[in-house]
Amino acid sequence: MSNISCGIVGLPNVGKSTLFNCLTKNDVLVANYPFATIDPNVGIVGVPDVRLEELAELYNSKKIIPATVTFIDIAGLVKDAHQGEGLGNQFLSHIRNCQMIIHLVRVFKDSNVQRVGQNSDPQKDIDIINTELILSDLQIVTKRLARLEKEAKSDPKLLPELHLFKQAEDMLNRGELLNTDVSISKELLNMQLITAKNFIYVFNIDDDDLTNEELKRDLAKSVFPERSICISAKLEFELNSLDAADAQELLSSYGQNSSSLDQLINIAYDALGLQSFLTAGEKEVKAWTINKGTSASQAAGVIHTDFERGFIAAEIVSYQDLVALGSLLAARAAGKIRTEGRNYVMQPDDVVEFRFNV
Repeated sequence: MSNISCGIVGLPNVGKSTLFNCLTKNDVLVANYPFATIDPNVGIVGVPDVRLEELAELYNSKKIIPATVTFIDIAGLVKDAHQGEGLGNQFLSHIRNCQMIIHLVRVFKDSNVQRVGQNSDPQKDIDIINTELILSDLQIVTKRLARLEKEAKSDPKLLPELHLFKQAEDMLNRGELLNTDVSISKELLNMQLITAKNFIYVFNIDDDDLTNEELKRDLAKSVFPERSICISAKLEFELNSLDAADAQELLSSYGQNSSSLDQLINIAYDALGLQSFLTAGEKEVKAWTINKGTSASQAAGVIHTDFERGFIAAEIVSYQDLVALGSLLAARAAGKIRTEGRNYVMQPDDVVEFRFNV
């Protein structure tokens, strides 16, 4: 599986480009006016994984290759974007091509940074974006329904799809995101409907509010608590310019143990139902992205299609056992290496070597 793509959306001047710079350590234009970003900026980020470094040390590996996430900085949306306001149609098309939406919401206070509409209510900001995404999807669903209603009269096989789109239309007309109904959103994911995608809500707060647990709880309750996170993009930007020791000291001064960006990347990875398995050797240590529930033979095919076609077996050791015992030889002597067949369901801490014959 290739790396996943996450589009960063929100109103203008909420900190999208700053967040993108922090995530990707790029230097894109950050400006204090709407539509500073016209074409989307794209950056690929490694999924934080301490296991890779430990395995690299154990195997004396020359290279470490983490799983990756692609982040796309999409220009700010405004009211009536679905009708083309503020280049809205162009920006919405960029969002449709992403697998996941990261909705960045401004909570921080800064008189030097313009606020669209002078609104200081995060929930109203969320509602503006959600409304535009809902109306944009409704346009697509309505057109599709009109065609299905005609075609289903002569082709009964289209009736299930017609019923599905009628359900979607009803939800959108009620102002509901399609992702609030898992059964419907799962069926519509391939239709490029934005509100059927997974959302993560990121609240961009002031540095001093990082320890304000009451504020963070209140913000999380307004969306999906398990798919939300509070960060200070300003602080994360400062951390990028520091070495590891100084960065940790600055984080500690705000009561934080780790960068919020690492948490965000892991939330994005998990929200799409993904996990990784590991391969290790002297040449390289690598994390391979798969869907949860992937079989051993399918996982082998992620490395190379020949591996799946000629699959014989998978030799697997748990990462914890391997590190605790100190070597593959010791793990084998302790009986911790097991041979699994093609239907074995891969687990997140599997370190694997595939046996195949082509």
